[in-house]
Amino acid sequence: MSLKSKSGLRSGHLGVDKFRCEAPYLITKLESAEKTWKELSVKLADPDIVSNPSEYQRLAQSVAELDEVVSIYKEYKDCEKQLEESKALAGEDGNDEEMAAMISYEIESLSNQIKELEEKLKTKLLPTDPLDARNIMLEVRAGTGGDEAGIWAGDLVRMYEKYCERNNWKFNPVSSTEAERGGYKTYVMEIKGKRVYSKLKYESGVHRVQRVPHTETQGRVHTSTATVAIMPEADEVVIDPKDIELTTARSGGAGGQNVNKVETAVDLVHKPTGIRIFCSEERSQLQNKHRAFQLLRAKLYKIKLREQQELIRNQRKSQVGTGSRAEKIRTYNFKDNRVTDHRLKINYELTGFLGGDIDNAIQACTSLEQKELLEELAESVGAPAGFFMTVCLRTSEDGLKESHLDLSLRTTTQ
Repeated sequence: MSLKSKSGLRSGHLGVDKFRCEAPYLITKLESAEKTWKELSVKLADPDIVSNPSEYQRLAQSVAELDEVVSIYKEYKDCEKQLEESKALAGEDGNDEEMAAMISYEIESLSNQIKELEEKLKTKLLPTDPLDARNIMLEVRAGTGGDEAGIWAGDLVRMYEKYCERNNWKFNPVSSTEAERGGYKTYVMEIKGKRVYSKLKYESGVHRVQRVPHTETQGRVHTSTATVAIMPEADEVVIDPKDIELTTARSGGAGGQNVNKVETAVDLVHKPTGIRIFCSEERSQLQNKHRAFQLLRAKLYKIKLREQQELIRNQRKSQVGTGSRAEKIRTYNFKDNRVTDHRLKINYELTGFLGGDIDNAIQACTSLEQKELLEELAESVGAPAGFFMTVCLRTSEDGLKESHLDLSLRTTTQ
């Protein structure tokens, strides 16, 4: 055999061994996924399951969630088997250099294919956020900086509206309080579309601006802030009527005589948390009441979500961030036409960014989070606990059961 073929054999075979050696947790999870997929597929043919539409639908959804990862794993194992066979052929005695070159090419090709499949499998095994598919409430609130903070909050509102337009998402104002010199003290909009939360969840936090305000007569650069909160829709949150204090008022402004003469605006206070919501955007009291409760549910859900994220942060350090308002995520520098994302340590062009071109930053946040999760999985290799996959039924607050396939890393206590 030629030196080239032996070299190709060595590098190709080590590629597979390296994957198995450095990431046994992935192999364990993949084998568990394949086993679970087979068991669920058998259950789908059970007459008792077939005769129960809701149970059949839950199991079918769980199988569908596993289909892709199992398919890729099967392809990976096929490539691994072919690589072993090519190795055996290369190891046989022979002086056919043309055949040796063909085998060497096959080994190299299979090795590259295996590496690509490895990366796909790593990504597919990452736990998914069950909230990613939800619509959201986006709240922008003026922070420090006086009148300029309100103006800056208005700029951010327009930036997100333009981003919605780029994604063909629908957005509607829910509640707003205008600032004296322009912009907003607070502004809440509802955004509906495909996987809205999955993209905008990284926008929560403090957005800082450095520029010469229109109100500045000396030409000095001011620093102002606005906070952004991203709240996934939360229809499952149950609110006790006893906890609500609700009053009505006249809306005023555009909308005809009705809003000025009839009390269409709703002022809602949630007594346990002190959350106050004033809605006057709609033309009827019933519509404003619906909007107010919709926003309250989102805010209460956000509080519960933040508590869960605090627990997660105590277990692992998150570079991307979890949406805390106290977390400064970006600085918008007008003098240098630059946006700096402090989580990513990456700069972007300001003009395009404020025009709604923020996809690159969002994708970078997604990639960084995936990288962190992979590192977290890798750190678990040395853990003495075993790994397994479960299919569990979670009960939501409205009493309905939903099937949830948990692909996250779990440990068994000995």
